[in-house]
Amino acid sequence: MDDLAGPARRLRRLPPSTGPVRLIAVDGHAGSGKTTFAARLATALGGAPVLHLDDLATHEELFAWTDRLRDQVLVPLSRGEPARYAPYDWTARCFGPPRTLSPAPVVLIEGVGAGRAALRPYLAALLWIELDRSRSWERGRLRDGPGLTEFWDGWTVAEERHFARDPSYPCADVVIRQVPEGYVWTEGPRVTAGKSRIITQGEE
Repeated sequence: MDDLAGPARRLRRLPPSTGPVRLIAVDGHAGSGKTTFAARLATALGGAPVLHLDDLATHEELFAWTDRLRDQVLVPLSRGEPARYAPYDWTARCFGPPRTLSPAPVVLIEGVGAGRAALRPYLAALLWIELDRSRSWERGRLRDGPGLTEFWDGWTVAEERHFARDPSYPCADVVIRQVPEGYVWTEGPRVTAGKSRIITQGEE
């Protein structure tokens, strides 16, 4: 049985948040497993589009991509129009050919800072992948190899600074932890009246 099928159904029932789109953020520390989780959730959602924030960040602007995201993606989607954005090529160190992102019923946006304050008004839900930063960064360094050690040294400082100024976790609707059998979803720290719109007792 697909462990994400139930949560996917509940996400589809959320009210649209950006025009006709239910924009779902997947945030967490670098190396925590956001990309893998987003891919599995997208499949459970029937092939939902996934926007990776790595495509909007650059070497010089690790976190200063808010305006680019708003102008190229959020504004068009809020009008029910396809978004067009130019993904960054981390090898060539320049932006590549534009891609189109259609205003699907559910769109996932994954990456460190996906739940930042400037984006939360556009979100139907904020999901936080639970793995402490030390373990996450260790996994990321092992994944990328010694050739990116210098990049990771700079990244960890930038990420720590970002979350100190603009934390996502306190506003998460759901906290998600990976276990051998799949994922465990629990209600996030953001307190809302009544039951959570995504997690209800007895369903997980």
